[in-house]
Amino acid sequence: MIPLSSIITQFETQFFRKYSSRILPSHQKALSRMKICRTKFSPQMLVRCTNDECSNHSFVAHSCGHRNCPHCQHHESQQWIENQLNKLVPARYYLLTFTLPRQFRPIAWGNQRAVYDLLFSVIRDLLMTFSLNDKKLQGEAGLTMVLHTHSRELKYHPHVHMVMPGAAIDKKNRLWRVKSTQYLFNRKALAKVFRAKFLDALSKVNLPLPRRYPTKWVVDCRSVGDGKKALIYLGNYLYKGVIQEKNIIRCQNGQVTFRYIHSKTKKIQTKTVKGEDFLWLLVQHVLPKGFRKVRNYGFLNACSKRLIKLLQYLLKIDPGKLLKRLKQRAEIRCRCCGAPMRIVRTLIQGLPFDILPHPV
Repeated sequence: MIPLSSIITQFETQFFRKYSSRILPSHQKALSRMKICRTKFSPQMLVRCTNDECSNHSFVAHSCGHRNCPHCQHHESQQWIENQLNKLVPARYYLLTFTLPRQFRPIAWGNQRAVYDLLFSVIRDLLMTFSLNDKKLQGEAGLTMVLHTHSRELKYHPHVHMVMPGAAIDKKNRLWRVKSTQYLFNRKALAKVFRAKFLDALSKVNLPLPRRYPTKWVVDCRSVGDGKKALIYLGNYLYKGVIQEKNIIRCQNGQVTFRYIHSKTKKIQTKTVKGEDFLWLLVQHVLPKGFRKVRNYGFLNACSKRLIKLLQYLLKIDPGKLLKRLKQRAEIRCRCCGAPMRIVRTLIQGLPFDILPHPV
């Protein structure tokens, strides 16, 4: 496994020289944070053994905490999964994917915050309308939406994944309706309305349309059973950046080679690029500051906890049984006796370089 920090250190000069006209402050911040993540140059924290008979203490390097870093936020990912499993309802779940055609990618890149917000709002309104007009649902849907900006090859490819239960609440008549068919909505109808609504939304915010774009857009909709696997899949890749270090297999002769799973063949393939180009593949997926890439709508929004608990009670579902298998935050263990270590002090700056961090 090749540390990402070493690749950044090796190629950042060439990267800034080649992409100086396209680099944003958010890109610079992401690289500077990931460069020192869990290294001797990062802030340290002092930990001490909890065993009274052992007085061992050591320094542990802080993680950078950046949401694009492959090291960080594993615990936050598990917390998100736990929160989503806590909101499961007894219904068949569906995974929907709305893809923006490649002709719109330059517009999206140049107006990221505006276009990404439009994607969320357009898809939300579309599905709320479909759910309200559906003969079996006729009510308010629950949506969990996640924005992705990369393909498996790390190319710029904005699209939205969404996990949605085939159920709706009719608040007026106080009814809970469920749809259990293999297909939630017609994919062609979804794509057609998505295209019309998104083009209209772009024109309303005065963003230019490309000269040519396809008349048929792509929307995928498939059943995913009770939804557990789909939510865990999205959660595991939510806070770990766009590539894990175990998939960086070679760095030599000024080039970086990484592996990925081809989306169609499902076979492992490799790709080799120059070191500075590899860094660009990473930073182009850094989202605008403060932008929320995960959003919940309908009866799954953050203010509906009491409603969800009431539904689970009335429909006799216990989500607590699903949470025992989730991984907990890793403990720091003492090298001498193996007991857990307690954090005494954090964010210690300026330690001598000969004090190496204790591996977590």
